[in-house]
Amino acid sequence: MAKTRVGIINVTGYAGVELARLLHQHPEVEITSVTGRSAAGQGVGVAFPHLASLGLTIEAKVGEADLVFSAMPHKESAKEIIPLVNNGVKVVDISADFRLKNAEEYSRWYGFTHPAPQLLPEAVYGLPELYRSQVAAAQLVANPGCYPTGAILALAPAVKEGIIEPDIVIDSKSGVSGAGRSLSLQTHFSEANEDVTAYALGGHRHLPEIVQELELLGSATTSITFVPHLIPMTRGILTTAYASLVAGKIAAGEKGKEELRQLYLEFYKSEPFVRVTETPPHTKHTWGNNNCLIYPTIDLRTGRFIVASAIDNLVKGAAGQAIQNMNLMLGLPETTGLEALAIYP
Repeated sequence: MAKTRVGIINVTGYAGVELARLLHQHPEVEITSVTGRSAAGQGVGVAFPHLASLGLTIEAKVGEADLVFSAMPHKESAKEIIPLVNNGVKVVDISADFRLKNAEEYSRWYGFTHPAPQLLPEAVYGLPELYRSQVAAAQLVANPGCYPTGAILALAPAVKEGIIEPDIVIDSKSGVSGAGRSLSLQTHFSEANEDVTAYALGGHRHLPEIVQELELLGSATTSITFVPHLIPMTRGILTTAYASLVAGKIAAGEKGKEELRQLYLEFYKSEPFVRVTETPPHTKHTWGNNNCLIYPTIDLRTGRFIVASAIDNLVKGAAGQAIQNMNLMLGLPETTGLEALAIYP
């Protein structure tokens, strides 16, 4: 049987490069077209020697394909996607351009007027653990952001079961690849090495995405404080979230900790890429694979709920999750091409 033809718009960014690497080993698809405006006309192997075996030339425009991934920056991605959707092509968008349901939020958080607000209700938020059946039936999937993936998966069981108060603090620490491949002073080696800093304390653009999805899970309006940090490593996001427990929803003491763990185990019991761990997770334990590791617990001294999650921001936080969504859209086993174990150490 013929393989599905896939294209990658903007293979020259970190997410695009990771897509090409992962798709190359996928048994059911064939990469037939890749684009990259800064490297158009070059062989992929010239721009990225580790991808030389793809044997493709980087084009200015994506060619014919059955499914296309867009790894363009926000605002630019929508321009590429709209004609594809209008022509009936399946699309997985790795940018933020179709994640939010309220078009007005794009002006506030991303600084542009959305060019196709009519497509926002049709786009499916591509977190398979919450929207598997909708993703499978979708033409346009909005791949979640890296920070929201780790935060939403960490909090979803607790929010859905109503065991925590809606005032939630989320602390996330990301490697520098999350900032993209473009040069900047903040991610310059001499600036980022041996340094940790918080940023976007006034509100990160991933915040409305987290709020949107958690409020869909629970009945109460959430009040979320989200503080991201840049740390000197290439890959990975470690998220730790805190909230007060709702009185009477869960037992006190060690029994409550066990009840919480069992709630998470039950919620994610059928999920191929979510692991509820017995100890706090390490980002290194997800390096290069599509897993999200989650550790829920209770601070017995204060009675406060704490949950930690770890993902690779370029895999489960971007390219791997995009392929997970593609598998669902094509009717393939969800884990196809994503079975690799983490690289350690």
